[in-house]
Amino acid sequence: EALRAKVPASALYVQAKLEADDRWREAMRLAVGASIPILEVAKSELDRMTDGGVHQGMVLTMPEYQYSSAEDLEHGTLLVALDGVTDPRNLGAIARSAAAFGADGIIIPTRRSVGVTASGWKTSAGALARVPVAQVTNLTRALASFQKKGFTVVGLAADADADLATLAKDVLTDPVIIVIGAEGEGLSRLVGETCDWRVG
Repeated sequence: EALRAKVPASALYVQAKLEADDRWREAMRLAVGASIPILEVAKSELDRMTDGGVHQGMVLTMPEYQYSSAEDLEHGTLLVALDGVTDPRNLGAIARSAAAFGADGIIIPTRRSVGVTASGWKTSAGALARVPVAQVTNLTRALASFQKKGFTVVGLAADADADLATLAKDVLTDPVIIVIGAEGEGLSRLVGETCDWRVG
């Protein structure tokens, strides 16, 4: 999926003596077409590279992720902000959903939050190549800045009094930021207070 999505890659490592199948042949074709070096290594080397993770005989390496700036996302109409999400697989899954719904970007804080990692890339199934991620120093201030530019901020909260059906129709058609809280704890107090709407 990463090769199909044209994720910027440094090299493709493939397991020596791996039986070729359609997936393997497509990966080779895409890597050659993108001028990505292909290196054949022992399974033990792939195990080491992935710290024992599931690799199915292939590992794609890439340079460090280049984050967008919040200003890069100001012209979007649907953004997703993550408030304290710490599991990289959750970031990857959210990126897949964001891509499916046509989101223009994801906003994450630089501290007490997950960044884009190998696990997040893998879980995103290529979506992180299509949906830019911006890191901000302070999520509350960033949301307030987006509000001044015409965005409505909608926080998802289990304890909210309202649900999506009670929102005014234009809330989800005008520029909007959907805020997703941390696993277990939900939205932090300041972020929750910054939201225009909190829905469950």
